[in-house]
Amino acid sequence: MYKNVSPEELRGMGINPYEAVIIASQYARHLNTKRLRQLERLEEDPTIDLDPRKITMVAIKDLLEGRVKYTRSDSM
Repeated sequence: MYKNVSPEELRGMGINPYEAVIIASQYARHLNTKRLRQLERLEEDPTIDLDPRKITMVAIKDLLEGRVKYTRSDSM
C-alpha cells in the first residue's frame, strides 16, 4: 500500500506538485507502453515476468524515489 503524498512534501523535495502530476503521467504512459510490449511477447515466451502493481502508483513511487529523470521547462 502506498501513502498519500501532500503538496508540502513534494515542495520539500524540490518538486512542484503540478509538474509532478505531469511528469508522473508521462512516465506512467512510458511504463504502460513497455508493459503492452511485454504482453505481446508473452505468447512467445511465457516466462516473462509482469509487474502486477498499478502503473500509476509505480510512476509516482519512482518519481518520489528519484528514479525518474526529467528536465524542467521554463515554458510550464
